[in-house]
Amino acid sequence: MDTERTVALIALRLTAAGTVVAMGAIHLHLWYDGYRYLDTIGTLFLLNAIGAGLLALSLLITPTRLLPALATLGTLFVAGTLVALIVSLTSGLFGFQEALDANLVKPTLAVEAAGCVLLVALALLSRRGRTARAFRPRQARNGDRVRNPRIPGRG
Repeated sequence: MDTERTVALIALRLTAAGTVVAMGAIHLHLWYDGYRYLDTIGTLFLLNAIGAGLLALSLLITPTRLLPALATLGTLFVAGTLVALIVSLTSGLFGFQEALDANLVKPTLAVEAAGCVLLVALALLSRRGRTARAFRPRQARNGDRVRNPRIPGRG
């Protein structure tokens, strides 16, 4: 059971990091493609690409005990990016209105939605394993005295 959980955590780490890298690569590509000339949006696209790179690296190297917090923060980062895109598509963001048929909008929606799902799953799986382990009774070792609360004076 523990091996299955470890394999699932590794798979989720890799796929979540992959979607975050894809998100950052899309933003960096669009920044180079001309978004860098847009006020505020250009700077945010570059910061998103840098943040995505740092998040992806962190997902790969963070110890498992810190993974629930990192995956939760990563979910907020990716979800915030997704919400910003949706706002940009509907009412505009910082004076910029995006169109659904614009370059890489549909792939970005898919990558960011998948990233949110994967990061939530990673946060939950890594958290579940920690709490289950915390409440698991310790196995008795040779030489340990076994206490029996029903027999006075024993243990």
